[in-house]
Amino acid sequence: MWSNGTRVRAKDFVEAWRRVVDPKRASPVADTLRSIAGAAAIILGRLPPSSLGVTAARDDSLVVELDRPTPYFPQVLTHSATFPVYSEGTAKSHNPNNWVSNGPYVLADWTPGSKLRLQRNLWYWDRTNVRIPRVEYIPIPDENAEYQQYRAGQLDITQSVPSSALDSVRAERPNELLVAPFLATAYYALNLRSPYFATNLNLRKSLALAIDRIALETTILPFGQRPAYGFVPPGTWNYDPQSWEWHNLSNSERIDKARRLYELAGYSARKPLRLRVLFNSNNSIKQVAIAIASMWKQTLGIDTDLVDEEYRVFLDSRRDTAKWEIARLGWTADYNDAGNFLDILRSGSPNNDAKYMRPEFDELLDRAASSVDPSDRRRLLQDAESMMLSDYPILPIYFFSSKRLVKPYLKGAKANPLNRLYSKHLFIDVIDRNQGTILNAEPTN
Repeated sequence: MWSNGTRVRAKDFVEAWRRVVDPKRASPVADTLRSIAGAAAIILGRLPPSSLGVTAARDDSLVVELDRPTPYFPQVLTHSATFPVYSEGTAKSHNPNNWVSNGPYVLADWTPGSKLRLQRNLWYWDRTNVRIPRVEYIPIPDENAEYQQYRAGQLDITQSVPSSALDSVRAERPNELLVAPFLATAYYALNLRSPYFATNLNLRKSLALAIDRIALETTILPFGQRPAYGFVPPGTWNYDPQSWEWHNLSNSERIDKARRLYELAGYSARKPLRLRVLFNSNNSIKQVAIAIASMWKQTLGIDTDLVDEEYRVFLDSRRDTAKWEIARLGWTADYNDAGNFLDILRSGSPNNDAKYMRPEFDELLDRAASSVDPSDRRRLLQDAESMMLSDYPILPIYFFSSKRLVKPYLKGAKANPLNRLYSKHLFIDVIDRNQGTILNAEPTN
């Protein structure tokens, strides 16, 4: 049921999915639906959204036509791109009186950039298991400010933890720290339209070799992030992650190889390279960028201009390849499948910021996408990743870990490979010290 008491119908999915693939809306998650018949052509503007292979046979029957066998499609259906949208009556707005949804919570109040308040949805199918009646989300762009609000008791759970607070957190709040790996990779995209990188494989490879990922791990990435020498993270379903062939070299061997390739690329101390690295404003991201720029300077003599932009500005700049040679990006799995990572580097993918194009790579992904044999699919995807890594269109830096602070009375917060934490699964236990019992509480935050 929708939150206004009307029934969710199959056509609500049809209209929602057409919106996602409509190129006029430029949805960044349109590729998620690529396996549906017609989606690829619609995204490219070659077919109208109405031709998408999804129909409402009846109010309670949704028929999806795939353009090829897609064994991972049930996992795709857990992504928000596949959720329905209420298609009757009032349009979406920030006014809770006009907002209709069908999850465990509904919008109570929204001040963009300030607070988002939700309240329990009385029409939700599993409402008896939604134990917290009201939830308040507070957008805080600065990790340190978030940490201070948590310490002051203004937050029950954080989205992240600043690296600078690690020692004090482990000393003062060890039982409140929740850290776990999840399926996400931080990487540098190399602008393959730049004259520096377009045909210079030696230069691209030298930059990858000159980054000391172990040093990053032990100094400024202390929350369980792991060095990345490939793109698909460990722990991905039905997959053996691939790595650059040199990842086990000693430091001295790695540096010597980087310097030889740099010279072969046509650069030296007398003819140094100057690069612009674009990234969004974030203390941790900036620390890593400064460290990598220092490594490139010390090992290769490269001068690096660090371009730090507010996130919304950054989103525009990353699309303009005239503004950067290297962009710091990250990819978090939409669903647990290696193809979700590798597909963003397809020719024509809206997430292919490096502008990597290799038909053989695309062909391997196409063959993997249509394979119903799990072992065959795994082999094809592994071959595709190995091929891509040999071309160095991107420089993987590290695999993410989630890091949160959770108040002792907040229960139900569990780590998972997709780093999805739903308020529906949380509940509050308050210890009554006088009675020695645990009471279920219904907090306002």
